[in-house]
Amino acid sequence: MTEPDLEQLRAEIDRLDNTLVETLEARFNAVRHVAAYKDARKMPVLDRERELKVIAKTVGRLHDKAYAPQLQEIMEKVMAVSRNLQIDILADNIRKREQAGDPIRVGYQGVKGSFSHQALEDYFAGVPKVEMNYVHFEDVVVAVKNHEIKYGVLPIENSSTGGITEVYDLVRRYDCHIVGEKGIKVDQNLLALPGAALEDIRKVYSHPQGFEQSRAFFRKHPSMEFVPFFNTARSAKMVAESGDKTKAAIASRQAAKLYGLTVLAENINYNNANTTRFIIIADEPEHRPDANKITVVIATKHEPGSLYKVLGHFYACGLNMTNLESRPIDGRSWEYFFHIDLTGNLDDPKVRQGLQEIAEHSAYCKILGNYVSDEDVML
Repeated sequence: MTEPDLEQLRAEIDRLDNTLVETLEARFNAVRHVAAYKDARKMPVLDRERELKVIAKTVGRLHDKAYAPQLQEIMEKVMAVSRNLQIDILADNIRKREQAGDPIRVGYQGVKGSFSHQALEDYFAGVPKVEMNYVHFEDVVVAVKNHEIKYGVLPIENSSTGGITEVYDLVRRYDCHIVGEKGIKVDQNLLALPGAALEDIRKVYSHPQGFEQSRAFFRKHPSMEFVPFFNTARSAKMVAESGDKTKAAIASRQAAKLYGLTVLAENINYNNANTTRFIIIADEPEHRPDANKITVVIATKHEPGSLYKVLGHFYACGLNMTNLESRPIDGRSWEYFFHIDLTGNLDDPKVRQGLQEIAEHSAYCKILGNYVSDEDVML
């Protein structure tokens, strides 16, 4: 038997490519139906467990296992392309719903009764909306980037305990944009089942911020064991469902009412002006002529006095810096990102010029958002 020449081999590849095109087109059509199904049921785009099963099953069908690495690489790319197709479809659906005047989708971390939910309700008061809740902060950010929701509501800092570092990192890492903020007065309370007494409590559940904001109270009750939990409202919900009078939660009075709990001790946070600032994030920046606050993230050059020199440009350009938070740069010891809030509007030529000068003297500079400051944020 004679060996086929190059033209014959190429003809065979062309034939197989035609079959591959038909198969991929049919797959993309199926992905469109999956996107519609997920959109209707408010399901997340990414299901990594499902993707890994599909890849393993596909690779397992190979007759010649020597091609397994190549097929796995191809399937990973197919999954990524399919995922991006779903994201594009969801983004287009959001635009169509907005044009039709349909409710917007807004997400938050936790459950009803949480301060995050209160911030969402206050910021979007009077706006037709569909509320979606998530377990982790990162889930909210991913949902925004995947266009499952238009906006996400996240706590960024507290007047008693400072910045919420995870949120700073997530907003920068996922390249989100800050389009608004809301300040919420936070009153922490010790909640338990009806009939429980203060001396009955053995374990107290809360987000670590709740413990930190209430540490003076717990110094007087050293027998109570702290148990970190997802957030304050979920802690209240868990205590209510446990039926255990030895358990308590740190949460709001709203959570007590929502989950049928009793307030054993009210306003246990040591700072009576305890306020949490929440940011509203989106996948795209938004322009508002009345915007008066800017958030920018910079990284300084790794040389002596670099931060001092950059901060000097804020002063020289007349930029009023209201907050600065440092975060370590992954993989680079003793180097930091600096998240900076300042007053101003990007339509102002002086502000633009000042930020341009700061960017020129920084190793990294990105504007995260220009938005309307909440005057109730007392930080």
